[in-house]
Amino acid sequence: MIILPALASIMLIILEFWLIASFFVFLFFLMLIFFRDPERKIGKDIVSAADGVVDYVKKNNDWLLISVFMNVHNVHVNRAPINCKALKVSRKAGGRWPAFLKRSEKNSRATLIFQTEIGEIRVIQISGVFAWRVCPYVRKGNIAKKGQRIGIIRFGSRVNVWLPADKVKCMVVPGQKVLAGETTIAEVVN
Repeated sequence: MIILPALASIMLIILEFWLIASFFVFLFFLMLIFFRDPERKIGKDIVSAADGVVDYVKKNNDWLLISVFMNVHNVHVNRAPINCKALKVSRKAGGRWPAFLKRSEKNSRATLIFQTEIGEIRVIQISGVFAWRVCPYVRKGNIAKKGQRIGIIRFGSRVNVWLPADKVKCMVVPGQKVLAGETTIAEVVN
């Protein structure tokens, strides 16, 4: 009869081991999915800087703002929307509000200002509730080709692209799925 409690104890230890091991395997695959960085076929005109869903499109004075919300399952590597040269790269610490809320405008961010053939554009990487870090890859003076990787938001959340409104025509609508480097978000107008 002593064998049964010992066997039950061993079975419990094995079960605990498998539960813990399963958790770490799940975590490993989650990280593998999250940090993937596939090659992309570069789209025409001005392309999306992020994978995700177009959250909103606004005309703000002389600017056209296209905001893309990235979900956990999206690729979080950001790409240059057009051939450009980095004029300024700045970072600002902030909160950790969910990126779909208005108050996420106070979250940590990196602002990348580029000179392009259509004038100055801005790409703003905004962290979210689970975002650990906004990591721009470019520095002042760097040249980036359209579709080139310009940064990543680790576990992150939103990318806003500001374009000169008089030089572009918007090609996306809220709710539309976009892929960084592939999906055309705007066309250059003459």
